[in-house]
Amino acid sequence: MSDAPLVLRDDADGVCTLTLNRPEKRNAVNRDLFRQLRDHVRAIEADDAVGLVVVTGAGAHFCAGHDLTSPPHADALGWLRQEMLTLERLTKLRQPVIAKVRGSCYTGGLEFALAADFIVCGESARFADTHGKWGLVPGWGLSQRLPRRVGQAKALEMMLTCRPYTGAEAAAMGLANHCVPDAGLDAKVAEIAALILGNSRHSNAENKRLVYETDGMALSAGLGHELMRNAGFDPAMRKKGEPIAAARKGG
Repeated sequence: MSDAPLVLRDDADGVCTLTLNRPEKRNAVNRDLFRQLRDHVRAIEADDAVGLVVVTGAGAHFCAGHDLTSPPHADALGWLRQEMLTLERLTKLRQPVIAKVRGSCYTGGLEFALAADFIVCGESARFADTHGKWGLVPGWGLSQRLPRRVGQAKALEMMLTCRPYTGAEAAAMGLANHCVPDAGLDAKVAEIAALILGNSRHSNAENKRLVYETDGMALSAGLGHELMRNAGFDPAMRKKGEPIAAARKGG
C-alpha cells in the first residue's frame, strides 16, 4: 500500500495547486482523501501568500467520483455532512478557486469541480452525473450548484439522463468557462491565473464574497447588500484609488 499523500499541494508565485492523487483509481474519493483535503483547505484559509487555488487530478483524469469500494462509515449521514462542509469551505475560500479538468469528471468528481468558482477543461474532459445509475442522490451539493451553473432544465437533463458530456458541450452550456486542447490546458489556466493575480487580492476576495452572499437575493436586496457591505478600497492601493474616492464623494 502506497504512503503517498492523497492530496498533493504545490505553491508557486501565489498559486496553490491541490492535486487529487489516486491516479490508479481515476482519483476516486475516499474518506482519507477528504480528510487530507480538509487539512489543506484549513491551511490555505490562514495563508496570506496564496492568491489563487487550482484543483486538479493526477494523471489523465480529474476525478471519477466517490470510491464505491470504500467500506461504509458507521455514521454515514454525519460523514456525508462533513464531506459536504469540506467542499463548502473550499468554495468559501477568499481566494479564487479554479478546477482544471481533463478526462473523467463524474458524479462526486463533478460535485468537486462545481465547488470551484469556475472550471477550465481540456477536450478530453467528460462530465456526467451518474447518481441515478447507482440508485443514489447527490450529497455534496450537485442538486444546488449544477442548476445555478447551467440552469434548471439543463441540470435536470444531466441528472436524469446520466449521459457524459464532452468538454466542448460543457463550455457551450456554461458548465466550463473554457475548453481547450489538452496540450494547452496548463497554459490556459496559467494565463487566467496571471490575469487574476495581476489584480488586487482585496478586490478579488470582496468581489467573490459579494457574488456568493447575494446569490438568490432579489435585485433590490442585492444592490442594498453591495452598498452596505462594501469593503472599500484595498488599503495597499489606497493612494491609487484616492482620485476615484474623491470624485465619488464630490458627486
